[in-house]
Amino acid sequence: MLTLSPCLEMLFPNLPFLERIDATAEAGLTAFEFWRWSNKDLDAVVQHQQAHGLRVSSISGEPGNNLADPNTHADFLAKLGSSFAAARRLGCSTLIVTTGNERPNVARAEQIDAVVDALRQAAPLAQAAGMLLTLEPLNPLVDHKGYLLNYSDEGFSIIDRVGSPAVKLLFDIYHQQVTEGNVTQRLTQNVEKVGHIHIADVPGRFEPGTGELNYRFVLEQLARAGYNGFIGLECRPHKPTPEALQPIKRIIEEINQVVATA
Repeated sequence: MLTLSPCLEMLFPNLPFLERIDATAEAGLTAFEFWRWSNKDLDAVVQHQQAHGLRVSSISGEPGNNLADPNTHADFLAKLGSSFAAARRLGCSTLIVTTGNERPNVARAEQIDAVVDALRQAAPLAQAAGMLLTLEPLNPLVDHKGYLLNYSDEGFSIIDRVGSPAVKLLFDIYHQQVTEGNVTQRLTQNVEKVGHIHIADVPGRFEPGTGELNYRFVLEQLARAGYNGFIGLECRPHKPTPEALQPIKRIIEEINQVVATA
């Protein structure tokens, strides 16, 4: 079953953060996600979450170290426990990890090796804590100029090299459509390596249905390939959020019905 999970950093932009949790429930959704936890009142977040019976699908692992630099690895590993503890308070088991930007005058292969090394060291810590680390490629053309990891093939290669069930890829369909396209095939051929999904339409990063991506087709193929998890809606709503949510919410409900009866 696919579960829609709005990213509250971007959705309901006119509301204070805690009221966005309430609005998620009012929109008929059962989960949400957000980025940084260290700048939130987690007690208040949990209170609002539990009042509505909502799940938290993912948060960011902090701090956002540049994993391409081995000098940051000790700090990254030492502070993972704090992110695990924050996730545990929220009933969440998925943390988003990023590579950081390219290091000038350092061979790319050396930088990718460093990312692999950091994640290999982090994997047993995550597994022992019952957590999943999801590594996210980002597009360098529109939103994240200079970011190291852009292509899903390279991301899946990193996952293979780490070789742990506690480390998978976060496949952001918006970012990968901007960077490389062919998102349905890339997803369905590697579905066992995907730990989380983000969606938005292209161009503009607006809500699904405003651009070139056929999300009904992409998500149905993803579900048929065996993905059974959260679909994080990480978009800039062109319409008021409650209105922007409804088409993709309906699509996911219909896909779940089709897949369940197949």
